[in-house]
Amino acid sequence: MFKSIALLRSFPTAFRISELRPLLLQQVFNSAASQPARTMSQQALSVRPIVISGPSGTGKSTLVNKLLAEFPGCFAFSISHTTRNPRPGEVNGKDYHFVTKEEFVKLVEENGFLEHAQFSGNMYGTSKKSVRDISSSGQLCVLDVEINGVKSIKQSDLSPKPRFIFIKPPSMEELRRRLESRGTETEESLKKRLDTTKEAMDYADTGAYDHVIVNNELDVAYEHLKGILIEDLHKIQGDKLKKGQ
Repeated sequence: MFKSIALLRSFPTAFRISELRPLLLQQVFNSAASQPARTMSQQALSVRPIVISGPSGTGKSTLVNKLLAEFPGCFAFSISHTTRNPRPGEVNGKDYHFVTKEEFVKLVEENGFLEHAQFSGNMYGTSKKSVRDISSSGQLCVLDVEINGVKSIKQSDLSPKPRFIFIKPPSMEELRRRLESRGTETEESLKKRLDTTKEAMDYADTGAYDHVIVNNELDVAYEHLKGILIEDLHKIQGDKLKKGQ
């Protein structure tokens, strides 16, 4: 605009505006061309990814799956890589990308992970490609990671900055009961999980998360989570309507 005003001032006052119009239009086109075009992936990245963390047994996956069911097409769950063996009913590429230790280490060496950590002798990681693929699809990326993963993502250059949410158990006693009811924990693994829970809850108490949700009653916790994300949901749903999806 300032260039256009300067252009007007450079001509005699008797010069007719109709004769200047082509020059003014050319200025507008030149200005627009100098601005980088926003790609689909850049537009999608205007919605902040969600980083959900919390001890095993707090119901993180259940809460996320409820979001996916109620708002189909709006959310996508980032699928982590792991070296552990699949549990009964788990599907490769859906629950986790189950890989060998050699394959995992190769991805680490190639800087392919946004974050990665080791727990109970197994390796877990969130690949950068997984997050990029979801962002470029126009969906809100959901990351479910442990405490070390949260710390790594906070130190990363991921943009825009994710929204960090911690899912907290009602008490250590209730969490122990939930883990024991699975029937998959040994006394040793249970102790490790409870120790990790204490560390995670202490970290949450430092204010590291934007939101802390106590999952005592699932429906109440879900409404709390949905309320945090409602503005993003409206934005994504509005974009989908504009595109006729």
